[in-house]
Amino acid sequence: MIKRKIAFLLAVFFATVALMAAQKPVFLLWYSHLAASAAWGEWIGVVVHGLKLDLTVAGYITALPLLVTLLSLWVRLPDRPWRGVMAAYFVAVSVVTAVIFAVDLGLYEHWGFRLDATILMYLADPKEAMASVDLWTGIRQTLVCALWAWGMSWVYLRVLRLFDGERPRRRAAAGWSVAVLLLAGLDFVAIRGGVEASVANVSKVYFSSNLFLNHAATNPVFSFLSSLGDRTDFAAQYAFFDEEERAERFDALRGNGPKSGPTERVLRTERPDVVVVILESFARSIMDTDAAGEPVMPNLERLKGEGIWFENFFANSFRTDRGEVAVLSGFPAQTGVSIMKLPAKSRNLPSIARSLGREGYDTHFYYGGDLNFTNQASYMYATGWQRLTWQKDLKFDRPAADWGYDDALMCDYFADEVIARSAEAKPFLAGLLTLSSHTPFDVPYEKFPDRMLNAVAFTDDCIGRMIGKLKASPAWDNLLVVLVADHGYPFPETLMYNEPMRHRIPMLWLGGALTGPRVVEEYASQIDICATVLAQLAVAHDDFDYSKDIFAPAPPRKFAYYTFEEGFGVVDPTGEAIWDGTSGRVLRATSPELLDVGRTMLQTTYRDIADR
Repeated sequence: MIKRKIAFLLAVFFATVALMAAQKPVFLLWYSHLAASAAWGEWIGVVVHGLKLDLTVAGYITALPLLVTLLSLWVRLPDRPWRGVMAAYFVAVSVVTAVIFAVDLGLYEHWGFRLDATILMYLADPKEAMASVDLWTGIRQTLVCALWAWGMSWVYLRVLRLFDGERPRRRAAAGWSVAVLLLAGLDFVAIRGGVEASVANVSKVYFSSNLFLNHAATNPVFSFLSSLGDRTDFAAQYAFFDEEERAERFDALRGNGPKSGPTERVLRTERPDVVVVILESFARSIMDTDAAGEPVMPNLERLKGEGIWFENFFANSFRTDRGEVAVLSGFPAQTGVSIMKLPAKSRNLPSIARSLGREGYDTHFYYGGDLNFTNQASYMYATGWQRLTWQKDLKFDRPAADWGYDDALMCDYFADEVIARSAEAKPFLAGLLTLSSHTPFDVPYEKFPDRMLNAVAFTDDCIGRMIGKLKASPAWDNLLVVLVADHGYPFPETLMYNEPMRHRIPMLWLGGALTGPRVVEEYASQIDICATVLAQLAVAHDDFDYSKDIFAPAPPRKFAYYTFEEGFGVVDPTGEAIWDGTSGRVLRATSPELLDVGRTMLQTTYRDIADR
């Protein structure tokens, strides 16, 4: 009887470890194209190193069976109630684990990191979040979830057969209670992550310079649940330097410092009408790709020669909400948080809309989807966009797709709006966010068999038609059009999420307000757009600390800066630096100076958030 209770506890713990470890080869096979270069020894290393967090998760799951077993030594109840409680518990654990595992498998290809509480920010509006999931993906991941939940439940319910709820004699109960408490102590060590000074965290399973293998070793249940209670002290994040040194270092980098020089004029007028078009997922790696011998973005390629093309331009992050803030507010993206989701903070950001509004510009932003998603509407209204037009305000002769009205409808409508606004006496700033090149890539267009490339080609076609319509109108002569992507895309699939090419994006300026075409070789990123545009309009950009005027002479130093979920990258003509915050490793650095630039930017960003 007593031995069966102990055997039950040991079986629960080690069965859980085995079930968690089994996720590793499934993940590696699911992403076999990323694991293809790994040797068999590295595959084994994923499982072995991953056991550290698998043991921790097993410790948490075994905690309730330990308590029930201890109670069964002293409380006389029939066997059935004990088993009923444990069966319900094991089924619940199986379902929760399966949901986390299935969602993680589906999201990793898009996000490039294992599931954590970041997803909850995007589930505030479940309808909009589900718009990213096409029917087949939803069915596939549901089947994975159901199969995994069934398998885990099957294992646990057979382990439950070992449990004996009969109460022993009191003398025996006292002695065996000590044994159960000793097991509880060992369970606590597993939960803690060992007896070392550092407690369980995802960096414990990192073992390779190949970040994909480190991610494969990470337990998604631990990654998600450990991030749920995170209450970030922003000021204390990334304390690379003491405050005095940080401030001194940032003063040398800031775009609005006293060393900033006058801009080089590239516009014929100081009061053009300004259009900013943010292109969903328009990665430079996709733009540079030919599919079946044809360019994916022929219109953008053609238009490069008609305007100002920025050759070395980078996104600041991997999500639209963070990219929008970088483009429209000149504020760097963060690693594990989105300031757009923090209204009390984001409303205090500077913005190009607010700055131009002070100069008498009308400001109007357009989107074919729902601007309530990720708090976009709140952010935009708070930062100076006077009017917003989105899906709820629009009626077209065909229904909206999952994300909203497609880019063909919106680009045509937006061009008409810009042309109409140009006839008014007041200058204006008009913004548009495209959406058709977002998953699930459902577009009324057939050019390439690859759904993603086909959707990007569709949006490129829409942009080409929109620019053609504007060029044929009187609005063109006084127009500055800024085309820029919101973020890059993992294309090809082997492109790791922390690599510079993952974040390299197109930016192109067009319009009759330009003095002429040219190619800009300077390294820059989305945060530099605000200062660059405002300087051309002779509008002060003193409140944009991070935004540098690309057409002004150095200093400040010209560089491109980006963040990913676990660290940062910096790129300039001298090379690059990449730092991973989970492991604390420098993955690549051509010089300590470039690495310190990234450290200064990251620490200052979080210090800034704390102060807002």
